[in-house]
Amino acid sequence: MVKRLLTGLLLVIVFGSASGQEIMFPELSGYRKNTDFQVFGPDNLWDFINGAAETYLTYGFADLHIAEYKKGKNVIKLEIYRHIDHIMAFGIYSTERSPSFNYMKIGAQGYVTDGSINFFKGNYYVKIRTYSKSEKTLESVESLALRVAEMLEGSSDMPAVLAVFPSSGKKINEEMFINESVLGHKFLNRAFKANYEYGPDSFSLFIFDCKSPEEAWKSAEAYLASCGTDALESASGKYVITDGYNGTIFLAWKDSRMVVISGLSKDQADIADQYTTDVLR
Repeated sequence: MVKRLLTGLLLVIVFGSASGQEIMFPELSGYRKNTDFQVFGPDNLWDFINGAAETYLTYGFADLHIAEYKKGKNVIKLEIYRHIDHIMAFGIYSTERSPSFNYMKIGAQGYVTDGSINFFKGNYYVKIRTYSKSEKTLESVESLALRVAEMLEGSSDMPAVLAVFPSSGKKINEEMFINESVLGHKFLNRAFKANYEYGPDSFSLFIFDCKSPEEAWKSAEAYLASCGTDALESASGKYVITDGYNGTIFLAWKDSRMVVISGLSKDQADIADQYTTDVLR
């Protein structure tokens, strides 16, 4: 834990000096803006979101800036979480969204639910909320969200890897980025995940984009070894293995990309092969 805190503190120091953008909170017509809040970093995020802080640190949290807007009894709270890169910002955003939310085009993607608008853009994950049920206040929340999205630097695109997932049967708005311990294994990190329906069956597909073919091979080899399977000396391959925690796993890789499928049975290898082939071609 101490090592993670020190690492996170180093990241915020480096990131804060390199990223350049100062957080300038926009005005909101009719509201009094208060920006006199502490800026939280990796070492004290627990003071603000307590138990959730660990998850944010897992996704390269750098710092948090807060503002509050008041108009009479109506209060709008704005939180801007800065992460070390665009993928990490998507990652933390993806852990808190649900396919049932009302999605809107803001930043790279955002959603509206119960008086809140959450979205991500560039390295930023933004959360805006009010407890007011007033229609005018809710309109002000949206107006503020759009202004913040325009103000923030960075890409308004979804991570490019998401386009690699086969579209057939893919569940909408359930894609995720998992930075650590994919499928509960410490040796599996940095994977994009999508969920699928194939007839009556459901399964998950994970894409690992490694830094090199050697890294992809080492990741595959570690998984095979953990399941008691001897790895073949091959630059690429497809395996069906039994994971004690996750059941049947289909594993394949090519060059620097590795694919894992969970949720299918051993007699559904044809389905797994269809999807892995689409990703690895």
